Amino acid sequence: MEQFNERTELEQKIIEQYQKDEAMMVVVFAQWCINHDLDPVAMYEKAYPGQGKNKALQEGVEKTVPKQEAEEISNDIVIAVLQLFENHDLAFVVQSEIDKQPKG
Repeated sequence: MEQFNERTELEQKIIEQYQKDEAMMVVVFAQWCINHDLDPVAMYEKAYPGQGKNKALQEGVEKTVPKQEAEEISNDIVIAVLQLFENHDLAFVVQSEIDKQPKG
């Protein structure tokens, strides 16, 4: 029985770490949008139409800072982070916005 408790405790820690990492992914996405004068909620809705409000996204948006105060988040980083969490539809929408950026 003790081995079962150890396992569930380890599983709980893994789940908690994943949730923290996922929350960070949402903040990275939302801040990237803010930095590029894009609405993170509108971008999310393009990727996942009809899903309604996303609590994690709302929380992530609340953690963003104004563009002028933000650190730069590269296009490569935001795409990599989204793909790491298998948000391929959202990564596709982000990439379509990246493709619209002036080449410089």
